[in-house]
Amino acid sequence: MANLKSLAKDTAIYGLSSIVARFINYLLVPIQTVRFAASGGEYGIITNVYAYVSLLIILLTFGMETTFFRYMTKEGENPQRIYSTSLRMVGFTSLTTIILVLLFLNPIAAATGYADHPEYIAVMYITVAIDAFTAIPFAYLRIQHRPIKFASLKIANILMNIILNLLYLVILPELKIDPFGIYDDSFTLNVVFVFYINLICTLFTLFLLYKELRGITSGFDKSACRRMLSYAWPLLVMGLAGQLNQAASQILFPYFYDGDISEARAQLGIYGACIKIAMIMVMITQAFRFAYEPFVFSNKDADKRETYAKAMKYYVIFTLLAFLAVMGYMDILRFLVGASYWEGLRVVPIVMAAEIMFGVFFNLSFWYKLTDRTIWGAYFSGIGAVVLIVIDILLIPRISYMACAWAGFAAYGVSMLLSYFIGQRYYRINYPLREMFMYVGIAAVLFIAITLSNDRLPVWAALTLNTLILLAFAVFVAKRDLPLGIIINKITKK
Repeated sequence: MANLKSLAKDTAIYGLSSIVARFINYLLVPIQTVRFAASGGEYGIITNVYAYVSLLIILLTFGMETTFFRYMTKEGENPQRIYSTSLRMVGFTSLTTIILVLLFLNPIAAATGYADHPEYIAVMYITVAIDAFTAIPFAYLRIQHRPIKFASLKIANILMNIILNLLYLVILPELKIDPFGIYDDSFTLNVVFVFYINLICTLFTLFLLYKELRGITSGFDKSACRRMLSYAWPLLVMGLAGQLNQAASQILFPYFYDGDISEARAQLGIYGACIKIAMIMVMITQAFRFAYEPFVFSNKDADKRETYAKAMKYYVIFTLLAFLAVMGYMDILRFLVGASYWEGLRVVPIVMAAEIMFGVFFNLSFWYKLTDRTIWGAYFSGIGAVVLIVIDILLIPRISYMACAWAGFAAYGVSMLLSYFIGQRYYRINYPLREMFMYVGIAAVLFIAITLSNDRLPVWAALTLNTLILLAFAVFVAKRDLPLGIIINKITKK
């Protein structure tokens, strides 16, 4: 129970900072979706480019975050040498690939559909390469149990991004001020400057990590490098396949949509904007992951499997509550995106349900990480990616962006089920399945009630009824799951 309290405390800190950061980051959505109308397709470009970014960050870190945690806590390893070696490995890869991308910029831009705008690719790649390098010092902050600095730097980066977006997309156009000659005649900003702003914020974060970057001077361990790469490469395959489940749809959409490229980008922009509302689930999963990964690798307790089982149940409970909350307050949350994008809100419950399954899959993943069978993760994620790509190819021409939502749902579901059934053979954990399915069933019934409420009642009445439904679910959880209530009470008292 003491370990669960520590996990809950770290998750609360990461979670609060992630909530604050995501909330601030959400401000980019109304700013950008109001400034860039759905019909223009600019937000579709942003969605498409950052889908490539999400894959590249996995490729450039090549599984080194999890590998770093594994070897920093492994007996016989020198932690500072492991840290320095990790920094040098990721730094070398990032710098080398920046040079290669700039050398072959035009053919790469043509292959991604941006032959007329290679600057999109150049700015984006330099940004993601720096982000990959800073992933290691951020992991170092996590292993050192320094969530405050971790959270502060993440929030500072997003605040700076918001301020610059607000300045260049709203304030200066309204004032008709163009100090650097970057606007067109109608004071519309080229979408590339959204990418430039992100690059500036990334460089700012790199500077703020200067103390942690001093660790690169502790030398390079060739032997450790070989061992770490052997452990990491299946994680790289798994990470790429897993991220394909999130990014492939946005990458494939322009190629398979039954319409011209402008219309495809407009439709993709609608999908990309609306799934931002569903990102509350990503936020919760990310907060849990930040605390849970170092916790699992450093946990030496005899009852650790029981602890992992309880952690899974609590994760499911919290994510179901978050799912119901988003659905219950959709009449308010929809204002996070411009009104021209509202037709895509029907994807939100599907994407959120998919993200819950991804979180469960992440929780299950530790059986093969702890037993050094990381190749299984690559298998599961790869199969999920194949499922997603097949559904996208078959259904995008027929049902547009709804295919993307259902493809992700199917992919995460398949990966989750495979990991559970095979994992029970190699590293059995007695998860409280009956209780978890009970909560899922209750949440499904409440979701139907909330949907009917939203469809058939005035907004004020629907919000009132939905609030009562959420409170009833929360009270049920608190009364039935006393250990969870005790943990929360002790954390809040502190």
